[in-house]
Amino acid sequence: MTLIYKICPRALWDAAERDGVFRGAPVDRADGYIHFSTAEQVRETAARHFAGARDLVLVAVAAERLGPALKWEPSRGGALFPHLHGELPLVAAQWIKPLPLGADGRHEFPPL
Repeated sequence: MTLIYKICPRALWDAAERDGVFRGAPVDRADGYIHFSTAEQVRETAARHFAGARDLVLVAVAAERLGPALKWEPSRGGALFPHLHGELPLVAAQWIKPLPLGADGRHEFPPL
């Protein structure tokens, strides 16, 4: 199973759990797809796009459960990033964990 990762504010994920589906953060909706990262990419994603942000969660998603709506597209430096062109069904989430800030100001990741 290939896991991909979504970083999002806890409040957005809580709303998704109430709604039964994650429709993306404002940046996702503006871009037309939900941004994900691989295990190799997610720390840099956090540093670039979520620096200093508190009350985040890290959502691990089984890529295979997303079907053809998941596309691997070039992004940062030409690397292929997973983008979901559609809504994220919550059943695809394998786990959700807090993504706290450490004393050094960087996010502390659980084992991936």
